[in-house]
Amino acid sequence: MSTSVTPVTDYGTEFSGKTALVTGAASGIGLATARRLGAGGARVVIADYNAEGAEQAAADLKAAGIEAAAVALDVTRPESVEAAVTFTVDTFGGLDLAVNNAGIGGPSAPTGEYDIEAYSRVIRTNLDGVFYSMRYEIPAIEAAGGGAIVNVASILGSVGFAGSPAYVAAKHGVVGLTKATAAEYAARGIRVNAVGPGFIDTPLLKTMDQDAYAGLVALHPAGRLGTSEEVAELIAFLLSDRASFVAGSYHLVDGAYTAV
Repeated sequence: MSTSVTPVTDYGTEFSGKTALVTGAASGIGLATARRLGAGGARVVIADYNAEGAEQAAADLKAAGIEAAAVALDVTRPESVEAAVTFTVDTFGGLDLAVNNAGIGGPSAPTGEYDIEAYSRVIRTNLDGVFYSMRYEIPAIEAAGGGAIVNVASILGSVGFAGSPAYVAAKHGVVGLTKATAAEYAARGIRVNAVGPGFIDTPLLKTMDQDAYAGLVALHPAGRLGTSEEVAELIAFLLSDRASFVAGSYHLVDGAYTAV
């Protein structure tokens, strides 16, 4: 039996004075995270390949009283990532927090039939994009006196899923990259962690065939899919001072998907 979720609306000021860059933030988990950080007092830069969507998301946050700005970002291009970080520093005076959420799903096919270019595209976006992001975020965060990074992996960073070899490989890579980077920078005032969401309820999934949707739900012992806001809460905790000794970890938010 599924249980209802009562959202928390009083977020205090735990991120006051902090600037956060969130990639893939025009919608979904990225937007929910940007909204959550902004509600806690952070200045937020919405970075997304969808420039129009990023501008709209930033406008919506501003209307809610959150300091926000938008920047177009293609995480597969290092120069685009560098420009987004520079934009963040120039706009708000520094960078304290980063959430590397941009990613794509890719087609579904077994490894022996998987399109080579599609595989490369998923790896470039979901794994190389996280590396490029941290490559430019870390010097900026260090210059600001330290901070925290959360990389959005997936449950498929710890288990497999038939028909998704590129996505599974990339997300496993994100977990490893997170751990290596955390070990390098923990003593230098930068905490790096990863989260592994299960299947998250989005408007796109609502268009699925009813049986297929029910099949996804059945994979989660919690009896439902997760919400973007639930993932954002975990990300916010990991970025906050409440998680001051949490570094190099991979945290699942999956309704017990990986427990069975």
